[in-house]
Amino acid sequence: MSPAGTVTTSSGVTRSMESRTGRSNQRYNTKGERLVAGVVPLTEDKSYVMLIQSTRRKGWVLPKGGWETDEECHEAAAREAWEEAGILVEIVYDLGEIRETSPRKKSSQTNSSGSPTKDGKKEKERSLYHFYEVTVTSEEADWPEREKRERKWFTFVEAHELLKDRPELQTALERSRMRRSL
Repeated sequence: MSPAGTVTTSSGVTRSMESRTGRSNQRYNTKGERLVAGVVPLTEDKSYVMLIQSTRRKGWVLPKGGWETDEECHEAAAREAWEEAGILVEIVYDLGEIRETSPRKKSSQTNSSGSPTKDGKKEKERSLYHFYEVTVTSEEADWPEREKRERKWFTFVEAHELLKDRPELQTALERSRMRRSL
C-alpha cells in the first residue's frame, strides 16, 4: 500500500483504499430522489456479470452507490465499482436512468415534509439509478470493501434470478448487451 491510504493496482493506477461514507455530498434531484450511479460489470466477451454481496441485506447486487457533488455520474459509477468490487472498468455503454420500484421501507416518525405518516413512520427516500455497462479490465486482490463483500461471476440467467428482489437492478442487467445464454 502506498502513502495516505492508497494502493497502486496491477495496471499501475493509484486508487484510494478508503470508501466514501455518509451523505453530506450526496446528490438529489428536484423530486428529492437520491441519485445513485452503478455498473453492470461484464467480462470482455459479455458472457459473465460480476455481482457483489450486499452489506445491508442478504443477497447479491450490482456495484452501485451515491453520486456525489464533486464528480460526474460516470466517475461515481467507476468509483463504486472500485470501492465495492475491487475492479477497474472501461465504460462501454450508458444504460440510462432507472427509477426505484421496490416497495418503500419505513423508518423514524415523520414523512418527507416532516409530518407523521399514518402509522407514525417516515417513508424511505426513493432513488433514481443511472447504470453503465462496463468491461472489467482488472480484478484487484485488495480493495476498500474487501473485508465486507464477496464478489463472484454469474451467467445472465443466474444473475437475473439472484436480482429478483431488486427490479431496478434486474432492469439494468436486462438493458445490458450481456449474452443471455452460453
